[in-house]
Amino acid sequence: MILASVLTTNLAILVLAGFIGFVVISKVPNTLHTPLMSGTNAIHGIVLLGGLLLLGLGELGAFSKFLLVIAVAFGTINVIGGFLVTDRMLEMFKSKPKPKPAQDDAGKAGEGDS
Repeated sequence: MILASVLTTNLAILVLAGFIGFVVISKVPNTLHTPLMSGTNAIHGIVLLGGLLLLGLGELGAFSKFLLVIAVAFGTINVIGGFLVTDRMLEMFKSKPKPKPAQDDAGKAGEGDS
């Protein structure tokens, strides 16, 4: 009976956290998306280090290690993909070099016939 109550409570917390996360993230303006994603990638990198630390301790069962390896692999893919997307988005904000003005036959740009 107590186990069902704990499971129901944890499931309710998960659903509410997901809903609140969706509402908060959907209200973030586009200009703040890149810094927010960079911060999330940094936090996820710390989580990956914790997973690798747990793998190194060796006090887990075989099934737990298997799940942890899968979680670390997916987390690594998430971090690398996030940094690539962030880098690509930051490239959009860089100023592009202005084209040089075209020169006429005499080698002088922008002069009229006078």
